[in-house]
Amino acid sequence: MTRARAPYMEWARHRPTPDIDLAGSNLLACRLDDLPGAREALEIAGESRDGYGPLVEAIAGRYGVEADRVATASGCSGANFLTCAALLDAGDHVLIEHPAYDPLIAAVKMAGAEVSFFERRFEEGYALDPERIAAAARPGTRLIILSSPHNPSGAMAGESALRELARFAEGAGIAVLVDEVYLDAALGSKHPPAATLSPAFVSSNSLTKSWGLASLRCGWTLASPEITERIRRARDIVDVWAPIPSDRLSVVAFQNLDRLAARARALIEPNSRLVSEFLVGRPELECVPSWSTIAFPRFRDGRDSEAFAQGLFDAYGVAVAPGRFFDSPSHFRVSFGGATEKLRLGLKAIRAVLDEDRPD
Repeated sequence: MTRARAPYMEWARHRPTPDIDLAGSNLLACRLDDLPGAREALEIAGESRDGYGPLVEAIAGRYGVEADRVATASGCSGANFLTCAALLDAGDHVLIEHPAYDPLIAAVKMAGAEVSFFERRFEEGYALDPERIAAAARPGTRLIILSSPHNPSGAMAGESALRELARFAEGAGIAVLVDEVYLDAALGSKHPPAATLSPAFVSSNSLTKSWGLASLRCGWTLASPEITERIRRARDIVDVWAPIPSDRLSVVAFQNLDRLAARARALIEPNSRLVSEFLVGRPELECVPSWSTIAFPRFRDGRDSEAFAQGLFDAYGVAVAPGRFFDSPSHFRVSFGGATEKLRLGLKAIRAVLDEDRPD
C-alpha cells in the first residue's frame, strides 16, 4: 500500500477551533430529539453479514433498487475508499476531476494506482465535459472519479453529461465513481443517483452532509450487483462487522427522512439566499452558482486567498477553507449548511475583511 496524505483533512482536524466555522461542510448536527424513536431503537447486538439488513433494505427502498446493489460503509469517505480497494490494483490508472476533494486522491494512491486529472473549469461553470474525460483516458484506465454536486464548487453534473460519460465508460470497460454526498441537499429539481443511469456507475453517499447526521457514520454505495459484491468483500477486510448501534439509528433516520428533509430545507434555503446576496455585492469576487451547501468564490485579481483566510480567522474567529487545499489558491470555500445566525455573522466578518483590503 502506498503512503498517501490528505492535506485538507489534516488541516480540518488540527486547526484551531473557530468561533464561526464556515470551512467544514456538514449540515448543522441533529440532536437526538430530531429523530423520534431513536432512544427506543438503541441496541448493541445485531447481525451484519453483508451490512445490517434493515439498513441495507432502507437504503435500497429509498432509491428503488434491489438490496444486492447496496453496500454499506463508514461514511461516504469510507464508501469511496472501499470502492477504490475493490476495483483497483497497483499500477492501474485513475482519472479524477480537478479541482477535487483530496481524500478522493489519497484513496486512489493508497491502492497503489496512478492518478491523473481532467479539468472542471471555472469558466465553464465547472460543468462535466465527457469528451474531455474520454480524451484523457488510457488503455490502463480502470476508474474515473467525480463528485456531483462538485466539491468544492457545488456545481451539478447534468444528467445528459452523465449519460454521455456512461456510454463512453461502458464501451471502454471503465467504472465511474460519483461521490454524491451533497446530492440530497441539492437545490432545485431532483437528480437521480448516477448508479441508476448505468451499470458503469458507482454512487457513494451518506447521512452526513445533507442530513446533519455525520456522527452516525452511515455511508453506502449503489452499484451493479457484481461491483457491490466486490465492495462488500473489501469491507470484510477493513472493519468486518457493521456498527450496530449506529446502523440501528440510521434505520430510524431513513424512517424520518421527510422530517429531516424539512429541517434541512429550513436551513439551506435562507442560507443560500444570504450567500447569493453577499456574493452579488462583492465586485472583487466571482463565483459559479452552487446547487448545494458550499460555494467556491475566487478573487478576480487572482490573489492567493491564504492571507485573507488567516486574517479573517485572526480578527473575527471565522474560518473558511483556503483554496490551496483544492489546488485553486485564488479561491476559498464557504459552507452554509449551519445555523443561519452564525452564517450571517460570518458573512458580516468576511465583508469587513474585504473592505479593509480595498485600495483607498
